[in-house]
Amino acid sequence: MEIAEKNSILKEVVDAFEFPPTMLEAVRYGSGHINDTYCIVCQPREGKAIRFILQGLSLTAFPRQVELMENFIGVTTHLRKKIQEQGGDPMRETLNLIKTKDGKDYYTDSTGKIWRLMPFVEHTICLQQATPELFEAAARAFGRFQMLLSDYPAHTLHETIVNFHNTEDRFAKFIATLEADKLGRAKDVQEEIRFVLDRKADCSVAVDAQRAGKLPLRVTHNDTKLNNILIDEDTLEGICVVDLDTTMPGLSIYDFGDSIRFGANHNAEDEPDLAKVNFDIGLYERYVRGYLQGAQGGLTKTELEYLPWGARLMTLECGIRFLTDYLDGDHYFHITEPDQNLRRCRTQFKLVRDMEEQFDAMTAVVEKYSV
Repeated sequence: MEIAEKNSILKEVVDAFEFPPTMLEAVRYGSGHINDTYCIVCQPREGKAIRFILQGLSLTAFPRQVELMENFIGVTTHLRKKIQEQGGDPMRETLNLIKTKDGKDYYTDSTGKIWRLMPFVEHTICLQQATPELFEAAARAFGRFQMLLSDYPAHTLHETIVNFHNTEDRFAKFIATLEADKLGRAKDVQEEIRFVLDRKADCSVAVDAQRAGKLPLRVTHNDTKLNNILIDEDTLEGICVVDLDTTMPGLSIYDFGDSIRFGANHNAEDEPDLAKVNFDIGLYERYVRGYLQGAQGGLTKTELEYLPWGARLMTLECGIRFLTDYLDGDHYFHITEPDQNLRRCRTQFKLVRDMEEQFDAMTAVVEKYSV
């Protein structure tokens, strides 16, 4: 408890939960930059040491913390039930909350910040980069996540970040920022601005399909990067989807598309040499195959048809967000160099161009594995 005693809030939080008798350490854990995450190691009276994950939600990133936790509890409760019905292990295949001493699902500290305690999922690894095989394994895990939640009433979830993947809204915010041009940067990025303006109609593809009733409302994770999957260290299969803080109502093509945006290329997000930035149709195919295996037929025919659009739109939207932030003065995305957001937007736009050129091939891949 030495570390906890040096931090009065951490000590307050630790004291709210019941731990095994001897606490060996409480150290910061993971590579995340939003929440405060600690690994708590305790020694019971008998047996091996036990690890826990203690996590404090960022009030800045997640001001609607109670609603976030209601989503978290509802989704994980549903997942446990489904996993048990299918003969799985709910203690390893989804996140689980450990109640406070007074029987609550989480603790609110004296500053108003919510903390939750969870068992550490042992014998797993979390990767930032992966082989094609592990990329496909992650796809199966995200596909299965969608399948297990396919009968969850998505409309009952809170929209904790309003219009998070509403590309029309992202376009509108871009236009407002462009017109303000408070730093006078627009004159130097006319090519990037034109790229966005030329794709105004694309920004409405998904929301138009949803408004027309073509795409059903789903439970979506909204941050389907590789590092949000715990991979079993023995089987190398993705077994548990983590970081559920952005889970809310959305479209399945959002989650699929964000995975492709992040994983179906070999470049850094801020790569300055665009000749090195290329959409990899081979990795895309690996992901499609794994995702549809995991989804087990749970997507509608129209959702399958729109999967390639999901990849294009999530990549376009991300590029628009980077460019908007650059024009606005780099307030949202953390930067380490002055033009980093501009470089980021350029890599996304290069990937969009590649996807546009290979769109027929992307559609054919989905058709190949949809039969």
